[in-house]
Amino acid sequence: MNMWTVLSIIFVLLVLLPNLSIIVQFFSEPNENWLHIREYMLQQYIQNTLVLVLFVGFLTLVIGTSLAWIISAYDFPLRGFFQWGLILPLAIPPYIGAYTYHGILNYTGVIQTSLRNQFDMTVNQQYFNIMNMPGAIFILTIFLFPYVFTITKAFLARQSTALVENARILGSSSWRIYFKVVLPISRAAIIAGVSLVVLEVLNDYGVVSYYGIQTFTTAIFQTWFGMGDLQSAVKLAGTLMIIVLFLLVLERIFRGRRRYSFTTTKVKLLQPVKLEGKQKWLAFSYCSFIFLIAFLIPIAQLLHWATLTYKQFFSNEFWGLIWNSITVAFIAASMIVVIAVVISNFARLNRGMLAKTFPKVTILGYSIPGAVIAVGIVTFFTAIDRELFDFYEWLGLQPTLVISTSIFMLIFAYVIRYLAVGYNSIESGFDRIGTNFTEASRMLGMSVTKSFFKVDMKLIRGAIFGGFILAFIDIMKELPLTLILRPFNFDTLATKAYQYASDEMIHQAAIPSIIIVVVSAMAIYVFHHVLEKE
Repeated sequence: MNMWTVLSIIFVLLVLLPNLSIIVQFFSEPNENWLHIREYMLQQYIQNTLVLVLFVGFLTLVIGTSLAWIISAYDFPLRGFFQWGLILPLAIPPYIGAYTYHGILNYTGVIQTSLRNQFDMTVNQQYFNIMNMPGAIFILTIFLFPYVFTITKAFLARQSTALVENARILGSSSWRIYFKVVLPISRAAIIAGVSLVVLEVLNDYGVVSYYGIQTFTTAIFQTWFGMGDLQSAVKLAGTLMIIVLFLLVLERIFRGRRRYSFTTTKVKLLQPVKLEGKQKWLAFSYCSFIFLIAFLIPIAQLLHWATLTYKQFFSNEFWGLIWNSITVAFIAASMIVVIAVVISNFARLNRGMLAKTFPKVTILGYSIPGAVIAVGIVTFFTAIDRELFDFYEWLGLQPTLVISTSIFMLIFAYVIRYLAVGYNSIESGFDRIGTNFTEASRMLGMSVTKSFFKVDMKLIRGAIFGGFILAFIDIMKELPLTLILRPFNFDTLATKAYQYASDEMIHQAAIPSIIIVVVSAMAIYVFHHVLEKE
């Protein structure tokens, strides 16, 4: 057993233990609060959560796949821009989009103010109320559809044009080709994208909390912090874990075993057909409309609010928020890269059961909502702290909770939540280089570790950088984990923006929100214009 094996086992156990603590405590004796929740409130939590999942999943599927097909199959004005511009809504966390659109549409917002002042029109408020279930579905849809769009577009770009050309020769219309050819062959990619959307919906706290919708995530927060009942929060977290596992099994069933591959090496990839007349402007208008509501409008509103509150940018408190956000994101992302490199290198060089199992464990954290991970982390580290009471007394210290009230707990939660992000990037890097170079260096007398540092690491530098920056950006935007696990008096840009919005100080929330969006947009630009050229 070498160093790579030992470290991989340790890291995988650290990922598993907090989630196992939820499973263990889920079967403990219920208290009165849980009995009340189960009897009167659990059905509403399940119903609201499933409504969000079903509607957002369906709408992102429709928008994401249709945009991917239009961009991949047709040429029209600004197509090159829309290829990456339609991914930019991912740079705006949904909770920021939620309070931005509320600010735009409410009584003092730009729309109603313009109608009153310019046209002397007073409108019925119910038509502009977005703080409800349809509003939450709208917000989550327009800021999460790029998951489906990106994955489906990448799949279609690698497909043979023969399938589409044959369908056209047989007289099929564009719509018929889309439904009868494109959707079936893209099923695996579409389901993968929708699965990511569903996981993000289940993880969301900012949107549903701000819009007053009762879901599992808000219930965990209220039970834990409002009622001080960690036991009932654990049971809610366990119930949500069961739902997530059910959805993951369902995803595997829907994806099925069908595979679509080339039957010849002479493949002509799908080439866009130039649209003319009304059709090209319809395609342009559709893409422009989605880009407008999902990115340009909220960004314009945030920039306007920022001009009213830009002086706070120069305060010590604000620079402290930036420092906190960057520090925890940098440390956690660095740890993610190290752990991902160790596990992926172990899985690449071994063929046993552990090598097949460990990669699946690493993606577990991303499949579980942040609030659930937070519950598992707290119960796990609190138990460790209590076991260390005797050690603290032996050191002459007052027995107290040390680890479970420190920044380390928050960073550890980030690592579990986003390990899959870094792992997928690094694993793809290892897949590209294979094992030939490693085997050659081993034949020349190098050890596994020396071969990695001298050969492999230099070949996967782009993948390592990609995994780091992806994890860094996700951590910068993370809200539920940070709200629950941050130490006392510790804020990040994400938590401060959410606090300002919750306190109806929407203008003040603009500056931290814009910084999050700008950093995220820069990462998207790097990936689609720099790393793709490696």
